Amino acid sequence: MSGSALSLSGPLADVAWLAARLDEPGLLILDASVGAHRRPVPAIPGARPFDLDGPLSAPDSTLPHTMPGQEQFEREVRALGLDRTDTVVVYDNAGVYSSARGWWMLRAMGFDRVAVLDGGLPAWRAAGLPQQEAPAAPARPGDFTARPRPELIVDSAAVLDALADPASAVLDARAHDRFTGAAPEPRPGLRGGHMPGAHSLPFGDLLDDGGRFLPKDELRARFTERLGDRPERLLFSCGSGVTACVLALGATLAGYADHSALAVYDGSWSEWGLPSALPVVSGETPTGPAV
Repeated sequence: MSGSALSLSGPLADVAWLAARLDEPGLLILDASVGAHRRPVPAIPGARPFDLDGPLSAPDSTLPHTMPGQEQFEREVRALGLDRTDTVVVYDNAGVYSSARGWWMLRAMGFDRVAVLDGGLPAWRAAGLPQQEAPAAPARPGDFTARPRPELIVDSAAVLDALADPASAVLDARAHDRFTGAAPEPRPGLRGGHMPGAHSLPFGDLLDDGGRFLPKDELRARFTERLGDRPERLLFSCGSGVTACVLALGATLAGYADHSALAVYDGSWSEWGLPSALPVVSGETPTGPAV
């Protein structure tokens, strides 16, 4: 078991902070890139692959990127070398995209010393920082023990309840044209549109032109425009449970976690959009809170 003297100031780390601590004991860097953004070797020195397209998704699910069970998750992150005293920084090759999913999953399994690298690999490269050309050496197995927080990952029944609850709000991270049904879903067989009563908040609206999170006051304004007063509970959805976690991170940075319960809908539109009795509507919805 390694000891860690690293201290995170919050759920977001910048590249200068990480670069200054690359050689510190107790630091684990994870590359959570997905799909076309995945690369054959990690680019930040020492990074290990947090494979959301593989063993860090449930193998028996027909839906993409669903949360694995406790035993599988614990086994896979121990194999990455994670000790319970470590500090983790998660990044992805797109900027801020799937890294937030890794952050949320670790928190959902009871691990809080984790942050997302703001701007991801593009910000690292833009700063002229060193890159690794070979895979990281095999890890010594870690001693991480999962302590699940099931309230952080919810199913369609919880979303249905939230849609009918005035104290809750559901936010959809997909592009607005997908939300309205004007653009087709990229996954075949899914209905277009959105959940009745959900709010559209494309995850990119929380990022600046460089792919970093907006300042806290601007993040808060993005949420307030949709929600008005703080709801008691916020649920986040997207296409497959990945960029919903960007909204969860943005809400945390905006201060919602201090007052509201936050949860991610694991199945997201990959489940809700399937032909079923789950309700779907198309077209525009009001941009502000209901009055």
